Amino acid sequence: MLVQILAVTAMNLHSIRQRLGSAAVAVFNIAGVVVVFVAVLSIAEGLRNLGEAGDPDLALVLRAGSDTELTSGFYMQHVNAIAEAPAVARDQGEALASPELLVILNVPLRRNGIEAQVPLRGVLPVAFKVHRRLSIVAGRNFTPGRNEVIVGRAAQRHYAGLEVGSTIRSGPTRWDVVGVFEDDESAAEGEIWCDARVAQPVYNRNNSYQSVSVALTARSQFDTLKDALMTDPRLTVTVMRQSEYFAEQSRDLQRMVRGIGLVITGLLALGAVFAAVNTMYSAVAARTREIATLRALGFDGLAVAVSVLVEAVLLGAVGAGIGGALAWLSLDGFQTSTLNFQMFSQVAFRFAVTPVLLWQGLLCAVVLSLIGGALPALRAARLPVIEALREL
Repeated sequence: MLVQILAVTAMNLHSIRQRLGSAAVAVFNIAGVVVVFVAVLSIAEGLRNLGEAGDPDLALVLRAGSDTELTSGFYMQHVNAIAEAPAVARDQGEALASPELLVILNVPLRRNGIEAQVPLRGVLPVAFKVHRRLSIVAGRNFTPGRNEVIVGRAAQRHYAGLEVGSTIRSGPTRWDVVGVFEDDESAAEGEIWCDARVAQPVYNRNNSYQSVSVALTARSQFDTLKDALMTDPRLTVTVMRQSEYFAEQSRDLQRMVRGIGLVITGLLALGAVFAAVNTMYSAVAARTREIATLRALGFDGLAVAVSVLVEAVLLGAVGAGIGGALAWLSLDGFQTSTLNFQMFSQVAFRFAVTPVLLWQGLLCAVVLSLIGGALPALRAARLPVIEALREL
């Protein structure tokens, strides 16, 4: 049986040159499906990577009942109570607890000039001891007390007017861009940072903050900190790791992107299946005499059917290779942004075309090819030998 399958498959593949047009249609239909499949899932993968880029050595404290920083709020007495908790790291006696406020600025996108909502984070000097992975890569840090900002690397790439030396206008207020920072490709790189004490009166925040970032004495001390803050009668808070918070903020967006992507891929897959069915029916019709002759010589119908499926899968694999290569070359690492509905602000991220996604694209192509080749394979296996031989 194996010898028969190999012999008939070799004959099928040799005859592809005679029907190159229909075979190319099937290949490029599959390639189109794989490109869309990988492209959409690479968006979700990029958002997932962004969510996982948070620092696990940092804890984030929000007001109880808040699921985002924008809906949270603390006064300075609450910040001081958080700073007194056990498991908070210290530097020369200073508690590494960073109170931070968050407001939204309207900044134009580079690609089309449309204004997007970008987070402006107000911090105190202690923030740069708490966020230990953050580093200035161009220009300098802002000077406390001045209307100066530093911008994340992703924000600078994606939004217009954020070059060092430029000025951002927010109502009557002007912010001078004096530096660019990186933070290990976390969500912070899509933000703009300034002095919290300057931002508070500008945005009518008095002496309030949205969240407190806390550096732990050790990663294993998170539960100690959480228990202490949750049982402190002065506080009503929610405590989570920074990495967990970022992951949670991107989870709904990931689900939405995956859902929309699978619907679009499903519609394209339908067309690809019909193209594969048409191609394989044409292949069977073009080889009616050869198949009948082989059957008359004793070749089993199963061998013929398997050969048709093998051809369909090989065409699908070629399409998957083309589609995967196109997706990887054009999209991997591509920087863009989208609206995070939970934060009501833009989030900048990179497409991530991973080996797992490419394998999933190949699997998708193989499944579609098998579906598209099933009916033509069945027809080839049941081809009436006597009627076919009359055409000789």
